Amino acid sequence: MRTPRKAAPLIAICTISLAVTAAVGGCSSSGGKSSEDRSGSGSGQGAKGVSTPRMKIAMITHSGEGDTFWDIVQSGAKQAAAKDNVEFLYSANKEGKEQAQLVQAAIDQKVDGIVVTLAKPEAVADVVAKAVKAGIPVVTINSGAQFSKGVGAISHIGQDEKVAGEAVGEELNKRGRKKALCVIHEQGNVSLEERCAGVKKTFKGSVENLGIEGTNMPASTSSIEAKLQADHGIDTVVTLGAPFAAASVKAKEGSGSTAEVDTFDLNAEVVKRLKASEVGFAVDQQPYLQGYLAVDELWLDRTNGNVIGGGKPVLTGPAIVTAADVPQLEKYTARGTR
Repeated sequence: MRTPRKAAPLIAICTISLAVTAAVGGCSSSGGKSSEDRSGSGSGQGAKGVSTPRMKIAMITHSGEGDTFWDIVQSGAKQAAAKDNVEFLYSANKEGKEQAQLVQAAIDQKVDGIVVTLAKPEAVADVVAKAVKAGIPVVTINSGAQFSKGVGAISHIGQDEKVAGEAVGEELNKRGRKKALCVIHEQGNVSLEERCAGVKKTFKGSVENLGIEGTNMPASTSSIEAKLQADHGIDTVVTLGAPFAAASVKAKEGSGSTAEVDTFDLNAEVVKRLKASEVGFAVDQQPYLQGYLAVDELWLDRTNGNVIGGGKPVLTGPAIVTAADVPQLEKYTARGTR
């Protein structure tokens, strides 16, 4: 697994929270797998962990239906909630206006903290700033790092999307690729646009963007297949989310293309296809860590006045993952934590 040098600053270390746990309430007497088993679904409901007062934290994301990436984010958040005596509430909507309404609902519930994505900042920035003004601490994750400070968030947790895109462009150069199709599965998502822009910046070949309807997988597959049939010069398909790697493999087979499929993000299916040489490489931004650290940061802020990363973005990626990394990753993706 290769982590680009540019992504090295401010990788958060989870042992910070463990030390504080011991100071304010004591870690559970067991950890590792037994700790995970004890937490059950990981919802944090009634789980034994710290002795700090009960908190209620809401996470509101821009996830579309069926996007497995957010299952992994929630897995991390629920595990932290179980440890931190937190009631964890999750909601999502891919439409900016509806996501903003969900943030308002969290404010109305008087939650103790909000975790939110800024994929469509123009739609949600005002209501997030409203939450901060109301005294609710906010941590942003995944998307819109450049807007995080402006809305008053404690910090942002995720990968630098432009750096991640640049890392992909550099990897394509190493592989001798000449023409890439960058597949954008959600129009208007600033982070996805940054990824493709990053690829274009460092890739010595040409890059063409293709917008697809990400919540309709059959239609997405058909759109990619049609593009590959129309342009045989495309030798690489870069998808911006793990579920679309499988769709691209299917589209490649249907079109008769020989293009390599590469993808952002990781899940069990992508690891399986890396192993089968159906996917060349993946960019891992560690979604489990994004969910875990976001909940833990809000707990640390309330119980000990800590700010992870000193208020600067906390980077969880990118790391280039290839077939060589499969033996290490399989057990983690199988349990839904990578």
